[in-house]
This record gives sequence, C-alpha cells and structure tokens, in this order.
Amino acid sequence: MPAQAGTYHWEVPLSVAAILPVLDEEQAIGPLVRTLLSLDLAEVIVVDGGSRDRTVAVAEEAGARIVIERRRGYGRACASGATAASAEVLAFLDGDGADDPSALPLLLGPVCDGRADLVLGARSRMEAGALPWHAVLGNRLAAALISLLWRQHISDLPSFKVIRRRRLIELGLTEATYGWTIEMIVKAARRGFRIAEVPLDYRRRQGGESK
Repeated sequence: MPAQAGTYHWEVPLSVAAILPVLDEEQAIGPLVRTLLSLDLAEVIVVDGGSRDRTVAVAEEAGARIVIERRRGYGRACASGATAASAEVLAFLDGDGADDPSALPLLLGPVCDGRADLVLGARSRMEAGALPWHAVLGNRLAAALISLLWRQHISDLPSFKVIRRRRLIELGLTEATYGWTIEMIVKAARRGFRIAEVPLDYRRRQGGESK
C-alpha cells in the first residue's frame, strides 16, 4: 500500500509531543521514532509497558524519551505519557508502525490552526489484514452510535489522534485499558468539543504481535 502522506512542508507553530505506548515493538519502534523526530516535534515519548525484547534500547537509540509504566493497560500508558509531556499539543499513535507517522502534519493542522479541539486519524483505507473483521465492525458500530447520540460525525475510534494538552486535562479520563480512546471521544462529544476526522491509510503492523 502506498504511503498516505507523501512529502510535507511543515512548520510546527506550537510545541508538539508524540506519545507512543509500546510492548515488545523492537522491530517497528526505531523507524517510527526517527520519522516523528524528523518533523521537528518537541519530543517523542515512548511509554513502555514491560517489554521483554529490545524495544526500550532501540527507541532510546533512535532519540525517544523513555517512560516506564509498570502497570499494564493502554489507557495507563497514554496517561503516563501525557503526564510526562510538557508540550502544548499531544499526538497519540501506536508503536507497531501501523499508523503512518509522516501523516502527523495532517492531524496537527486543524488543532494548531484553532479549527478543532480533537483530531482523529480515521482509518479509511486499510491494508488487507491490518485489523480483524470483528474489530472493524465494532469500531464502526461504536462510532455510529456516538455520531447519532451527540451529532458529531465519527467514523472510527483510531489509535492516531491529536489534542491540545489543556483539552485533554479537561476531559478527566480514567479508563486504564483499551477503552481509553472511546472514553476520550465520548467525553469530547458530550462537552461539545469540535471533533475533526482526517482520512488516513492504515497498514499491517510492522513487526511483533497484536496485543
């Protein structure tokens, strides 16, 4: 599948931190961190949940800041990364390489320009086998329900998302596991946040095993 993003001319108007929760992502994390750092972000924070391979060493060698979160859970990892960051804008994406990091400027634009409070990288074009069918169906059903209840057009509950730090704090998220993303979107919709979607390509993971 061709990359979504292509070549960007991007100047970051606000400080941005990318936060990547990881667990045994040695194969994918190095190129991912290097691509993100090439976008002139304030920092790339890799939150490790107890990897038993060389994920931490590879990420550190690539230039990431490492945060160790010994409690398991996607939500805990994202929250720990957000707490460690001091940037004005926070970008969250998975550490398995399925999200295209070079597409980050597309998501940053609406937030940095003041057009949106939360931007979702909707997985509109998926490589075959990138997600199991039940995950795709569950995402679509949940997104449709949110859209119906809060009149926000949501088509996906993605791993790739951008939000201002102060807005994230306002949401008061508490979910510790994979419900963290849906809690973020639901609470943002309830509060009337401006939510925007950017259609992106979504690839197979670039190594390791699905969690």
